[in-house]
Amino acid sequence: MIHLASPLLLAAVLAGCGVYGVLARRNAVLVLIGIELILNAANLLLVTFDVAYADRLHGGQVLTLFVITVAAAEVGVALAAVLLLFRRRGDVDLQRARDLAERVDVP
Repeated sequence: MIHLASPLLLAAVLAGCGVYGVLARRNAVLVLIGIELILNAANLLLVTFDVAYADRLHGGQVLTLFVITVAAAEVGVALAAVLLLFRRRGDVDLQRARDLAERVDVP
C-alpha cells in the first residue's frame, strides 16, 4: 500500500501549478490547461481518499469519472470559444478580449 503523503503532495503540486496557470497566464489555452490541472488534482484526491478509507461503494472513483466527463465537456466548449476568439482577433490573449462583451451605455 502506498503512503498517503505521496499522492497528497502530488495533488498539491498539481493544484499549485494549475492555480498559477489560471492566475498568471493571459493565453486562453494555458488558462484551460491550468483548469485541467486543478481538476486532475481533485480527481487524484478523490481516488486517494477512496482507497485510503476503503469505501465499499467506491464513491470517490465514481465521482472521479463524473468529474472527468464534466471536464471533457468543459474543454470542448472552452476550445470552441478559444477558436472563435482566435478567428475574430487573430490571437488568444485574454486581456485584449474585453471588446467581445456587450457594450452597456451608462447614462
